[in-house]
Amino acid sequence: MSPKVSHTTDPPRIWWCATGPLAFLPIHTAGIYGKSAPGYNTSNYVVSSYTPTLNAIINATQPRELLRKFQGLLVVSQPNTPGQSPLPNTTVEMTHIKKHVLNKFVYPLEGSVGLVKSVIKGMESHSWVHLACHTVQNHAEPTKSTFCLHDGCLELSTIITKQFPHADFAFLSACQTATGDEKLSEEAVHLAAGLLLAGYHGVIATMWSIKDEDVPVITDHVYSELFSDTEPDSTKTALTLHHAVKRLREVKGVKYDSAFLSWVPFIHVGV
Repeated sequence: MSPKVSHTTDPPRIWWCATGPLAFLPIHTAGIYGKSAPGYNTSNYVVSSYTPTLNAIINATQPRELLRKFQGLLVVSQPNTPGQSPLPNTTVEMTHIKKHVLNKFVYPLEGSVGLVKSVIKGMESHSWVHLACHTVQNHAEPTKSTFCLHDGCLELSTIITKQFPHADFAFLSACQTATGDEKLSEEAVHLAAGLLLAGYHGVIATMWSIKDEDVPVITDHVYSELFSDTEPDSTKTALTLHHAVKRLREVKGVKYDSAFLSWVPFIHVGV
């Protein structure tokens, strides 16, 4: 590998289909870090996505599946979910999204109006969904993993049994606050895979716990770039996340960093 990376063109795309213990590792960040070896890491050479199975990516890349028209963005924000710790920056995420996306395309469900039935209905009528809330991962029964909403839990088992005719892209700005809990390492991987099963083509998610203050930086850049064109294109979400993570590292002033917890968790799953 050479540390000389072109800044004029975007890196090629690669899909990681990891199994066993390897699935717990952030392969998309593999490399040598430190001032003595700048540029020797995967993210400088490729745009990474993950796929839970080969069939999932083969099915999602069929031409007919990539022609889905944008049908609006459902934004669910839960800054003060009953029984959960506050997530104040979810309101900042909402502000960033509204800054970049025209009002006629945004369907916001914030705070007390973020009810289970309302979210399901919104997912049925919109092609994109942004979920900024707590989640609970059930390792004994993965389909019982949930998104924590104002009036209760939206289980993955419920999502995968529904019909979402416009489903295209999901941004899971979600994690648990028990930082250091090893069970969090699979959080977004399982939830993201479940949303692929429900019909979504691509998902931005996290591998483990994330810092509430970091997410708005990612959100701001992702939606700024995705809505810079006349027609939002979900096939650009992996590249957009790649750019957003680079921006987060710049904002935090970490060029050859060892503070991986700020940016490593963010991943793209699917097309």
